[in-house]
Amino acid sequence: MQKSMKAIVKSARGKGAELQRVPVPDCGPQEVLIQVKATSICGTDVHIYEWDEWSQSRVNPPYIFGHEFSGIVVEKGNLVQNVEIGDHVSAETHIVCGHCPQCMTGNAHICQNTEIIGVDRDGCFAEYVVLPSENLWKNDPSLPWDEASVQEPMGNAVHTVLAGDVVGKTVAIIGCGPIGLMAAAVAKAAGASRVFAFDLNDYRLELARKMGATDIINSLNADPLHIVKQETGGAGVDVVCEMSGHPAAMNQGFKMVTNGGRISILSLPVRPVEIDVTNDIVFKGITVQGITGRRMFQTWQQTAGLLQSGQVDVKQMITHHFPLEEFDKGFQLMLEGNCGKVILHP
Repeated sequence: MQKSMKAIVKSARGKGAELQRVPVPDCGPQEVLIQVKATSICGTDVHIYEWDEWSQSRVNPPYIFGHEFSGIVVEKGNLVQNVEIGDHVSAETHIVCGHCPQCMTGNAHICQNTEIIGVDRDGCFAEYVVLPSENLWKNDPSLPWDEASVQEPMGNAVHTVLAGDVVGKTVAIIGCGPIGLMAAAVAKAAGASRVFAFDLNDYRLELARKMGATDIINSLNADPLHIVKQETGGAGVDVVCEMSGHPAAMNQGFKMVTNGGRISILSLPVRPVEIDVTNDIVFKGITVQGITGRRMFQTWQQTAGLLQSGQVDVKQMITHHFPLEEFDKGFQLMLEGNCGKVILHP
């Protein structure tokens, strides 16, 4: 085993990151060392790279960031029994305590003591990463590395869309970043009658169409509320999946949802958002859900099943591949919005 490895390090409290050589992490008795084959850039990684208000208050450089990956087990601790050397794996990125009230009642995805890899501890923008064995998800060896690496963010889309019934219903996806694109595919695969995708970026709207959206709307060129009212006979959409985090878009989501409908919010607005609670929540009798992470491990089973069955094809939204050394190119594409999912290869 080599002693050092390449890694993208958030080295200081400021914009950017550095490629460095760092020690290969040691593997504890209940941990596994994984050789990273593919790792994808998430919106959270962009926040950290750009050093916005959220990242300034949350992360503590220097450390390795990144949390979406696929790889192969190359070493395991002497107490590990659930995986073997040579297994293809991805990882549930929320490391939970197992003993808080949420963990004890089947809600570990909202554990009070969650640590997130690549945020609270070293992540996977590297040649190797160490994780607790209980966080690993074994992949079918036939699943390509790049597709396997996006299961974690796809799980966010699955959790958001399938947090309630969508069969035969109209669904609005607000924000067509990579998770929004996958949410459109999941909604269509799950039986939604129509999937409305909203964004300001025509490139990503076209990707949304390829992923399964039946209607794409550029909110700069058309009034989303007028379109929804017109296309739903004035009723509004049954389900809104909020992926943008933009205050104006979020407000439109609350106004376009039908009475008794559902709004599931995955996005992370960087500051408080003002909502008309009286008219857009109470009098409409809607359900509002905050979505974080993936249900462990129900969402992983659903995600793997959707990929294995071919009902969701993520190849359409994986648009760029770079070696780890060219990570800056990937982040620039993400910032410009001229991409779907960007994959880095250590």
